[in-house]
Amino acid sequence: MITIKKTRTSRALKDAVEQLSGVDLSICFQCKKCSSGCPVAKLAKSRPSEIMRQLHLGAGDELLASDLVWMCASCETCSARCPMAIDVAAVMDALRRLALERGAPKPEGDVPLFNRAFLKTVETFGRSYEIGMIAAYKLGTGKLMNDTEKFPAMLKKGKIALLPPRGSDRKTVKRIFRKVKASKGAKA
Repeated sequence: MITIKKTRTSRALKDAVEQLSGVDLSICFQCKKCSSGCPVAKLAKSRPSEIMRQLHLGAGDELLASDLVWMCASCETCSARCPMAIDVAAVMDALRRLALERGAPKPEGDVPLFNRAFLKTVETFGRSYEIGMIAAYKLGTGKLMNDTEKFPAMLKKGKIALLPPRGSDRKTVKRIFRKVKASKGAKA
């Protein structure tokens, strides 16, 4: 069962999400295909279809604290499965952005730390570098020795590389990060 707390700012959240994502939330007819394909839906307290419905019904800023907003992997499975071609992943991205801008409470766990570690390695190396990401994440959590027994097997199977990736266009990626940071500074 979905519970909605109506507030004066309820329309403001829906309007902001629609503007940021470019999605018309009113065309969602709750077929729930986005939820049935979502790889993290079973791990989260709420599913993508519930988030879409809450937005449609005018949920307020309490929705920004939803764990799914932070757990969404942006894999776009939800968007690909939607018969109405709604970009559900863009809605989740917009909700994450609004949560940061509005200072919404962070979810329990280390998902924001993982996101920062991932983005820092992409910014530095032009693409994901697993060792760098793992090191930053482990330093942030303080759990340096967790899961270390898995490392040799992953290395042997070629699932993880010791050296950073080559061949990516690092200059282009760095330019993108600089533009994003500059646009955030201009808004502040």
